[in-house]
Amino acid sequence: MAWYGAFGGLAPDLDVLFQSPTDPLVFLEYHRQFTHSLVFIPAGAFLVFLVLRAIASRLALLQGLTAFQGYLACLMGYATHGLLDACTSYGTQLFWPFSDARIAWDSMPIVDPLFTVPILVLVIAASRCKRRWLNWCACGWMLCFLTAGWWQHHRAMEAAEQVARNRGHEPTRLTAKPSIANLVLWKAIYEYDGHYYVDAVRVGTQRLWYPGARVAKLDLARDFPGLQPDSVQARDVERFRWFSDGYLTVEEDSPRIGDLRYSFLPNEVNPMWGIELNLNDQDEHVAWWASRRTDGRIRRQFVRMVLGLDGVSLDDDQATPP
Repeated sequence: MAWYGAFGGLAPDLDVLFQSPTDPLVFLEYHRQFTHSLVFIPAGAFLVFLVLRAIASRLALLQGLTAFQGYLACLMGYATHGLLDACTSYGTQLFWPFSDARIAWDSMPIVDPLFTVPILVLVIAASRCKRRWLNWCACGWMLCFLTAGWWQHHRAMEAAEQVARNRGHEPTRLTAKPSIANLVLWKAIYEYDGHYYVDAVRVGTQRLWYPGARVAKLDLARDFPGLQPDSVQARDVERFRWFSDGYLTVEEDSPRIGDLRYSFLPNEVNPMWGIELNLNDQDEHVAWWASRRTDGRIRRQFVRMVLGLDGVSLDDDQATPP
């Protein structure tokens, strides 16, 4: 039962195989698309079940279930995947094919060992010891973590709104996303007067503000005046805009467009990935770039933020805007 459920829960991410050697944005369009859709859950679970039943005769760990039990385990595992992904900030097309909206509830990080490791340990222990109460403990931990993420997101949004008020701004839109592997430090982004303002807020026992940067919102007519509106690269920019929910900015003196939602330090404008235009060949697809390198300064500063050091308190009247 555990193995059927585990494979069912992992199977939706097989969509990472949808890639193109000439069009890097195909991956962005298909990852977390139909395999993660709510309407595809019964069909996806059935496909996983068929594969597992076909190999069950060779693997003892997949034997001992009726067809109904095996499918039910795959269905329950498969059904959790898209909903859990929607809790992150990446975006999941839960309502495909009726809508291409990327659902992102921003209540938990994309990667958080504090969520995954306890559940994994409890489920493995339950499977080996045959103790059902360990499974219930895993479910309890998951629900508590998701509830805490929802509450922390609410607090982070309130802190981000206060940061905007401190500057005398009324944001066109505002969002708060958890930073890497924790629910304490959040990245706050809001749009005002053609610019994005990026700050970090820490919502622990005390609310702290780490002032960040301001960057101009992408304007193709201003930033890339030579880009033809009907070109392949112009259409690629719009595809990338859809993926990033419009949070795009241009690197200074560079043909690179970055996804502002993700950076190693939550109060900095240093995108982790983006696209690169080539105005000399606009009928070819854009190039994809990604940065995964961090240095000691970034790691130390991130740890200090998580620990609540050097921040400006938002719980008093002395938080002045930079």
